[in-house]
Amino acid sequence: MAVSANRLELIQIADAVAREKAIDKQIVIQAMADAIQKAARSRYGLETNIRADINPTTGDIKLQRLMEVVEAVEEFDTQISLEDARARNPEAQVGDSIAEQLPPMDFGRIAAQSAKQVIVQKVREAERDRQYDEFKDRIGEIVNGTVKRVEYGNVIVDLGRGEAIIRRDELIPRELFKYGDRVRAYVYDVRREPRGPQIFLSRTHPQFMAKLFAMEVPEIYDGIIEIKSVARDPGSRAKIAVISRDSSIDPVGACVGMRGSRVQAVVGELQGEKIDIIPWSPDAASFIVNALQPAEVAKVVLDEDAERIEVVVPDEQLSLAIGRRGQNVRLASQLTGWDIDILTEEEESSRRQKEFVERSELFMEALNVDEMVGQVLASEGFTSVEEVAYVDLDEIASIDGFDEETADEIQRRAREYLERIENELDEKRRALGVEDELREIPGMTTAIMVAVGEDGVKTVEDFAGYAVDDLIGWRERKDGETTVHDGVLTRFNTTQAEAEEMVMAARLKVGWVTEEDLAGAGATEEAAGEEQAEA
Repeated sequence: MAVSANRLELIQIADAVAREKAIDKQIVIQAMADAIQKAARSRYGLETNIRADINPTTGDIKLQRLMEVVEAVEEFDTQISLEDARARNPEAQVGDSIAEQLPPMDFGRIAAQSAKQVIVQKVREAERDRQYDEFKDRIGEIVNGTVKRVEYGNVIVDLGRGEAIIRRDELIPRELFKYGDRVRAYVYDVRREPRGPQIFLSRTHPQFMAKLFAMEVPEIYDGIIEIKSVARDPGSRAKIAVISRDSSIDPVGACVGMRGSRVQAVVGELQGEKIDIIPWSPDAASFIVNALQPAEVAKVVLDEDAERIEVVVPDEQLSLAIGRRGQNVRLASQLTGWDIDILTEEEESSRRQKEFVERSELFMEALNVDEMVGQVLASEGFTSVEEVAYVDLDEIASIDGFDEETADEIQRRAREYLERIENELDEKRRALGVEDELREIPGMTTAIMVAVGEDGVKTVEDFAGYAVDDLIGWRERKDGETTVHDGVLTRFNTTQAEAEEMVMAARLKVGWVTEEDLAGAGATEEAAGEEQAEA
């Protein structure tokens, strides 16, 4: 059978649109069928159920009206009686649909315009879906494009099969683009939005630099050298930590390249951004010392619970360690994930001397001893009266100049002092109206009861309303700066695990949660931990 020119043209148009928009031809043909259905419905009545089929090979259009088989007809446009249906199809049952062939129809101007709108809308939706599906899996990649236009500082980039945007804050400072410029950027987010998929690019993202190094350094691409972390001050300076899985390959030298060729290629792409390549180390202290280069470090003191480190540098190295406007220490902190405090040797010596004097005075006052005994206890490493009171007696007796009788007397005085302080705190707790029932919470002390009482908490139910951050405090990191917010129990050095246990015990006591809830939560956390370990 010969295919008419009009029908051939229909298939050719579908082919052309599918190729131009990079979508499936069947989607275009289905959009045309939907448009024909809408036009036919406007002619035969909007309530009529019409189906249009287009043969993808010949272009034949088949129009059918679907009638529902019912016992008693109520809607003559959409329903047919069982008796009439069986006259056409003896096997028809109630609930089936009977198709009635409709004659070909000519489109009027309005119907054609309406059909065109349907096709355009369907094709546009298919194009958006294709674009989203294509780019959602490319998050984390570097793409190349051409600047299409610049709007209010935001750069719109043509990627060939889609448009992307580099917002002002994702551009390197003092970087200018104009129409037609080639641009390379990192895909950090792809979102579905009513106006179509939005592809967000960045040239300031730390991973942009990491991906550039992977492109320039074959050892990184092959996995022999791994980039552990990156910190950037876009357009100014950056630090990158690398480690080699092959002991015969120097990770820093491989990234620098012959006469700096590899690192210079990355620097050129980043508008002259200075890059410090740091050897990564599993030992936090060594890694932080490396991260603070080019400054020399004399000593480090780690506080692993608070993820905080004190770095002592020679006096003449202080400005180099901090860097211009704090840049060096800020980048080192971002790179390592530790909060870094920098002290000079003189400042550290003064602070240690001050702490020694304060501890000595504490022991002199609490234990009613002379200055020499207080200084001896402080120099032996005792930091609190509690340590003195409950440490093994032999530890005090073994101090030069002390015997067992002296040690016993010191411990007796320490315990009497703690008992007196406990009584004073208990009186204060009662005056604040804090209930005795709070003592039943694990880890609760009289001093903590006074602290929460001063915060307005009187009952177990009040305590159950605490969030863990309310108790231990929290940190906010913004623009490379960390702000510390103290909690009610910060001064007691309560850990997160201890705070969580106290809060959950209070909630269990007042009936907000059950033992089953806690067991389920524990199982979920354990499973999550196993998954993370496997990953």
